[in-house]
Amino acid sequence: MYKFIQDGDKYIISIDNHQEIMSALAAFCQEQGILAGEVYGIGAVNKATLRFLNPVTKKYVDKTFEEQMEASSLVGNISEKDGKVYLHVHANFGRADYTVVGGHLLSATLNGACELVVTRFHCKIDRQFDDETGLNLYKFD
Repeated sequence: MYKFIQDGDKYIISIDNHQEIMSALAAFCQEQGILAGEVYGIGAVNKATLRFLNPVTKKYVDKTFEEQMEASSLVGNISEKDGKVYLHVHANFGRADYTVVGGHLLSATLNGACELVVTRFHCKIDRQFDDETGLNLYKFD
C-alpha cells in the first residue's frame, strides 16, 4: 500500500500507484501510532472527491472529478477523534487545461505517484463536534 523511510519525527512516504490516498494515509498513521501531526505532499490522480462546507446549512457538498490531474498541493493535519486517527486534508488539483479545483479532500485515487511527508507531534490533539460551525474542531483541555 505504501513504502516509507523515517528521519526522526518525519516520515517520507510513497503511496503505491492506484491506491486511495486518504485510506493509505490513515492506515500508515494507525500502524505507526501517529495521532497528532501534519502532512503535506504532491502527486497525480485520476479521480478525486472534494468537499465544500455550506456554512448556512452546515452540510458538506461533495463533488467527484474523474480525470487525470496533478496534485499540486496536499496539506493537512492529523489529530484524534473518538480514539481514532482523524485526517483533515485539503488539496489542489491541476487539470490538463491548467485550471485548478480544490477543497477538503474526501478521497483520491492515484494514477502516477503520491509523495508525502508526515511530521509526528508529541502531544494529544482531540477533536469534538461544534454545533455553531458544524465542524469537528480541535478540543484543548
